[in-house]
Amino acid sequence: MTEGRIGLSDAGKVPAVTLGFWIVKVLATTLGETGGDTLSMTMGLGYLAATAVFAVVLIALMAAQVAARRFHPLRYWATIIASTTAGTTLADFATRSLGIGYAGGSLLLLTLVLGALATWRSVLGRIDADDIRDRRAELFYWLTITFSQTLGTALGDWLADTGGLEYLGAALVFGGGLLCLTLLYLRTSLDRVLLFWAAFILTRPLGAAVGDFLDKPLDKGGLDISRPLASAVLVAVVLLLVLLLPQRPGRHRDEAR
Repeated sequence: MTEGRIGLSDAGKVPAVTLGFWIVKVLATTLGETGGDTLSMTMGLGYLAATAVFAVVLIALMAAQVAARRFHPLRYWATIIASTTAGTTLADFATRSLGIGYAGGSLLLLTLVLGALATWRSVLGRIDADDIRDRRAELFYWLTITFSQTLGTALGDWLADTGGLEYLGAALVFGGGLLCLTLLYLRTSLDRVLLFWAAFILTRPLGAAVGDFLDKPLDKGGLDISRPLASAVLVAVVLLLVLLLPQRPGRHRDEAR
């Protein structure tokens, strides 16, 4: 592009993938679990109605995010939180209300994630985690994120509810999985895009397990903390970290040369 003619596609639209990114991501997914359950269970809206409410918020935030000219941390993380709360209630609706169970729901959602990634690569030629240049790439990015958040919720509930580990045990398993992915990133030359999306998916069941550990009854392995209270505390912590931790847009490949 000619110097001096900087267009919308030149602006970094998503954050660089750093340690701070993953810390906020795990907390945001935990908030997604407690926030989603607050609306669907505590307030009694049910999974489908709660999904509709969160979907409206998510679509509005995604539209604002895609229309924006540059990366803005608060807007980006608000969209992430909206996707993870919508993912919570949508996964619960798929696995419980539709009657297909955790295995069926997880398989369906995994198919959607892989389909989104395959279509992304087919249409644009490559998939990136932090090199989002244009609106088509960003639409694929948010579609994949929403499907992966929903898949992560189903996986977390599946292991915690049927695997006999309870919520804290499930959190340790998924945390161990993230540690393994970190070692693969540091010690091997495995595809970075593959590792990113694997880690992105695993942070969601980790957050789901931690969120359930906070608000489930004591006799079910939880701490029995009020869902609205847990959600309010998590909102405050996420907001504080987003404001305090360094936030910069991801670098384009040609900028790294």
